[in-house]
Amino acid sequence: MFSNFRLSMAWLHTWFGLAMGFVLMVVFFFGTLSVFDREIDRWSIPETRFDAQPMPRFDAILGPAMERLKPHPDDMARTQQRVLGTLPDPSTMPLASFWAYTTHRDPVLRIGGEFSIPNKPKDPADDHLHVHGWTTIDPRNGVEMSDSKLKIGSEWFYPMHYSLQLNWKNLGTWIVGFAALIMMAALVSGVVMHRKVFREFFTFRPKKHTQRSALDLHNLTGVVALPFHFFFAFTGLIIFAGIYLPLSETMLKPLHDRHEILEAAHTGLPHEPAGVPAPLASVDAMIAKAQARWTERDAPGAVGFLRLEHVGDKNGYVSVFRAGTDRVTLTGYGMHFEAATGRLIREDPPPVAAMGVKDFLTGLHLQHFEHWLLRWLYVVGGLLGCVCIATGFIFFVEKRKKQHANSRIPGSRIVDALATATVTGIVIAAVAMLVANRLLPADMDGKGYWEKLVFWGAWLMATTHAFWRSKPVAQARISPAWREQCWVIAMLAVAAVVLNWATTGDHLLRTIGELYWPVAGLDLALLASAGLAVIVARMLKQREHMRVSSIASEHASGNMQVTNHV
Repeated sequence: MFSNFRLSMAWLHTWFGLAMGFVLMVVFFFGTLSVFDREIDRWSIPETRFDAQPMPRFDAILGPAMERLKPHPDDMARTQQRVLGTLPDPSTMPLASFWAYTTHRDPVLRIGGEFSIPNKPKDPADDHLHVHGWTTIDPRNGVEMSDSKLKIGSEWFYPMHYSLQLNWKNLGTWIVGFAALIMMAALVSGVVMHRKVFREFFTFRPKKHTQRSALDLHNLTGVVALPFHFFFAFTGLIIFAGIYLPLSETMLKPLHDRHEILEAAHTGLPHEPAGVPAPLASVDAMIAKAQARWTERDAPGAVGFLRLEHVGDKNGYVSVFRAGTDRVTLTGYGMHFEAATGRLIREDPPPVAAMGVKDFLTGLHLQHFEHWLLRWLYVVGGLLGCVCIATGFIFFVEKRKKQHANSRIPGSRIVDALATATVTGIVIAAVAMLVANRLLPADMDGKGYWEKLVFWGAWLMATTHAFWRSKPVAQARISPAWREQCWVIAMLAVAAVVLNWATTGDHLLRTIGELYWPVAGLDLALLASAGLAVIVARMLKQREHMRVSSIASEHASGNMQVTNHV
């Protein structure tokens, strides 16, 4: 089919990259935003704009919050579909487990738990049936905060980059996983087809014609961030290996269930409740013991995750895990205590080599560590990935659109419209969501639903506009949709900053003066995006004029040749 191996790799790189590039663009863009998802949360929910807080005391704050926790209505509805009979009244459901989680970037505290139910499952294989409850509290005083407001960073942008918000049967996660495999193949084939990789590291000719400039920038960003791109595709597959290869939940489920029981017997952490009521000893004392033990292991630190299992039962135990903000690996040095007495039951041993490597790779991907320079390098790497994919789209169209125009083939026009919707369209959708967040009343019922609706609506409008304005591509010219959507991005980004000032009073002079970077940083990023969008829009306008002049010259030259021939 191909004369040599390099040409076959070029074909694979082109068509694999095009087929999955639209998905990968979404993954890279929202993955980049996810680096600062907690900061975006603070911007979108002004009442959380205070300093990050440590895990609060259990006896004073978490204990009372645990007692007030109720089953969540959404999970009540989901569980009802899985069980026989009607679920009991939520107020009568006993709390079986409780957890609290925080990071060094969280001002508010997320807590949750599982409530026991007597109902039998419709599917006998559907075990571990509980109704879940969760809420958000102010860790300074334990007051419950409104959980109806959408955390745009951690609950929308972050899941978007690995699930596309397509949660039915984990469909989005499967699509992203397949795209990651394709990306790894595209990266390898790209290295094979580009023989002069080192030279391309230093080559960019912005004043050349669009096809040449796009290819230079595609090669440059691909080479510079090649290790970053390959690593994140690989570690993403590792993190979701349990979904892609669910052996323990399918073919090996009986063995998996048996292993849970044997592991509980080995570790001393009861697998099932005893059915005998028992009081809860001081959890704060258990936490103090855990921190003292961490110090003895030369790993002093704060608590990141706390879990109570079999609450109010004789077999209850408390697990305390160390926050991993000072290291890459996610190892939490778990300490497990008997809930009724506070006696240390188990101290997690160091992970075996294979698990240690997995924890390190997972931690490097999720970047929960406290290292701001490295966090910004993640942002740069993610943006380079976005530029690499976008310029790949542009090069594909520029290389073929003249031929497609002469042959009246709509291929380039369709790809260009899809590329516009994917590159500038998702930026419009994201910024429009921030604008809606500031425009909609803070106490509006279902505000998060309307913010999501604005996101999808803005993206749909951008996609429709891209196809509507793509006619010039069929004439071998540049689509004005790129330029026009850049202007929309600029206007929306400035509007978001102004609206944040108008609705909260947190203008840049104030937030920078107070060194409150979560809000100031997002405002500055929006203004920088607006400035960049204006520059790109003007450059595209110049390119359009140059292309029109070039076509006019070609027509004039052709007419002159015909006249001379006659």
